[in-house]
Amino acid sequence: MSNALNSAVRDARLRGQGNGSSLSGRRIGVTALAALLISSTGVLAQSAAPGTAVDLPAIDVGGATPRPASKQATGGGGAGPGPTAVDTSEGSAGETPVEEAIRKLDAIPGGATVVTNDEMSPKATASLSEMLASVPGVVVQNFFGGNDQPRLQIRGSGLQQNPSERGTLILQDGLPINRADGSYIVGFADPKSAEFAEIYRGYTANRLGATVLGGAINFVSPTGITAPGAEAAVEFGSFGHFGVNVAAGGQEGAFDAHASLSYVQRDGFRVYNESERTNFNLNAGARVNENITTRLFFGYTDLSFDVAGPLSGTMLRQNPKQVCTGPTACTGPNVIRDRPEREAEQFRIGSRTTARYGANLFDVGFGYTYTDDMFRFPVGSGVRETEGGDFTTVLRYAYAPDASRALPLFEITGQYVVGSADRSYLINQRGETGRLFGENELDSTTLSMHAGFNIPLTERLTVSPAIAYSYAKRENDDIFGMARPRYNAATNTYLPAFPFVNTSYDRSYQEWTPSVALNYDLTRDQSVFAALSRSFEPPTHDDLISPVHGSPNSSAGTNPGGAPPAMFATPDLDAQTATTLEGGWKGRTQGLAWSAIAYYSWVDDELLNLRDSFGNSLGAVNADKTTHFGIEIGTAFDITADLSGRVAYTYQDFRFDGDLRHGDNRLAGAPRHIVNAALRYTVMPGLWVEAEVDWLPDDTPVDNANTMFRDSFAVFDLRSAYAITDNLSLFGEVSNIFDEKYASATLIVDVVSNPNQAVFQPGEGRAFIGGVKAKF
Repeated sequence: MSNALNSAVRDARLRGQGNGSSLSGRRIGVTALAALLISSTGVLAQSAAPGTAVDLPAIDVGGATPRPASKQATGGGGAGPGPTAVDTSEGSAGETPVEEAIRKLDAIPGGATVVTNDEMSPKATASLSEMLASVPGVVVQNFFGGNDQPRLQIRGSGLQQNPSERGTLILQDGLPINRADGSYIVGFADPKSAEFAEIYRGYTANRLGATVLGGAINFVSPTGITAPGAEAAVEFGSFGHFGVNVAAGGQEGAFDAHASLSYVQRDGFRVYNESERTNFNLNAGARVNENITTRLFFGYTDLSFDVAGPLSGTMLRQNPKQVCTGPTACTGPNVIRDRPEREAEQFRIGSRTTARYGANLFDVGFGYTYTDDMFRFPVGSGVRETEGGDFTTVLRYAYAPDASRALPLFEITGQYVVGSADRSYLINQRGETGRLFGENELDSTTLSMHAGFNIPLTERLTVSPAIAYSYAKRENDDIFGMARPRYNAATNTYLPAFPFVNTSYDRSYQEWTPSVALNYDLTRDQSVFAALSRSFEPPTHDDLISPVHGSPNSSAGTNPGGAPPAMFATPDLDAQTATTLEGGWKGRTQGLAWSAIAYYSWVDDELLNLRDSFGNSLGAVNADKTTHFGIEIGTAFDITADLSGRVAYTYQDFRFDGDLRHGDNRLAGAPRHIVNAALRYTVMPGLWVEAEVDWLPDDTPVDNANTMFRDSFAVFDLRSAYAITDNLSLFGEVSNIFDEKYASATLIVDVVSNPNQAVFQPGEGRAFIGGVKAKF
């Protein structure tokens, strides 16, 4: 399939150079969708593709040796032809890192995708949902708009977390943003600061240390080699939107560096809906000698956003801009009184060093992250403050005796992450931080090891057996040691204290997860694959401890409805495991590229985070048995020389399997059908117009009892970019053209007991954004 993909990409890019009709990013035609949809990925200095080294310039006595740019100027925010076309079918010494990765990852029998910065929206800033909308199998549901915490799930992994904090390994330059226990803050990811993102679905992420059902996303930073010079973009838009993005890079001899800074703020579509994010990234690389290269990274993100919260169905239809003000208005939190919000910052520092000796490649990475996170939930859960650091060590070795083969014959990877955090739980006293009611010291250790072969049985048939081992330890030391205060927000009074119950625990989890896959090249342009794999996902601290039994007017431990006395749930959870069978067909013909993958997972002990009728946490549980069946289809096509399009379709049927309470019901929160499609027309050189639709044609269950559903919807967007010169361009976008009132996401509850329950997160109304981009 390596030959087929690269031929498709090469041919499409040559067509793009002639007419500029490719769709950009999540809006691209055959020009780049051959790579986007047929499981390819671009690799630059920090890619995690198999057997790929840190990319740096060769030493040359007369100065830096030129090499092909990873991308060309697009003159309009990403409408250009993309990377320089080279013949990569058998591996070329002159191929760019992007083409190298296309060749390598296309040979992997499974789902993997790349989305580049050039291929995204021409805007100065972009949300995670905008970046990933065109990737089949990846579902991102916005909660509040802006820089919020969208629910991210791949193949249902981490589906029922509110907020989404588990189920996917998030990497920046090959080093994890996730904390040592596997949890993450999805808002730390800044798509526009990355050169591109690699998305690995299912078992293809095992070699990165992600043995989870879903997979991994790696955001790869530009370098001074791939993005020399400087550029700046600024934009303004509806709902008080303002964004700016500046970057600069360059190289001198064997050294290079790149820095980027982005800032975005919004007043928001709804009442109490402000958000703000600052993101800074810096990396510098050097070639030590002809065999060894190294790169250093530094990153900082400061994130804050208001939590506008859910609405009832009636409130959503009447006025989606409003917020719930408590049980007198709707069955939900009092947002105006409690002022829920999140303020978080993270420092990241790391290094990657690669040594290549003949057929042997050694890669060593070290990373440290420091995270300070304050999440003010409504009064029922209180204020959660978490502060701590995590150390990561990554070791990789690859043996590739045949340079004409895309994948190494053998590869082994080890990742070890250890971290600790101080966590405090405090009363939300009418939007202010009240008394402390819990204090814990959390420690986590996660070890992942993976070894795999890629054995060519014939010229067309390759078998890829692999084995992974994971060990996880979660320790909690409850240091509070006294009676826990309780609070009534309606009367603004503290209640009699709850007797101290020690919440400490010490849990360990381990599992072997084998996999085997076959890839067969039908022709030079088409291939099929099949794979059988196991996955393993231990719980995070957020699964293992959480405040419970609060209400919209009272803190944890007030035990509404006669619930058993408790302020915290500390369930003795098992790790989630699954067996997945998947297969796919990838290929291209003239003007058409496609990828079709189907999978079926038998899941044991699926981790579910339950909530009551008010949206308050009931803690996490293991479902006994569940099944996940999905189909992921992507296609891109050229209709004429100036008109191109693409369609991404995701089907999800996730169910309980003979559950004592829910039978064979659908798992809440998983849309069954998701369609994202776009058409782009090139009006003239440098000017294009594009229309896009996000369509959910089926209702989605809000609760596991399947008694309430989110309505289907279709939202249409329109965007355009115009290159005034090669270095100056304008862009504009109208989202939700028809001002559709719809729920972009929902809370996920076990059983809805009140039809007026606030569970729907309103999508944003019609919005306009425009801006300018300059290159120097």
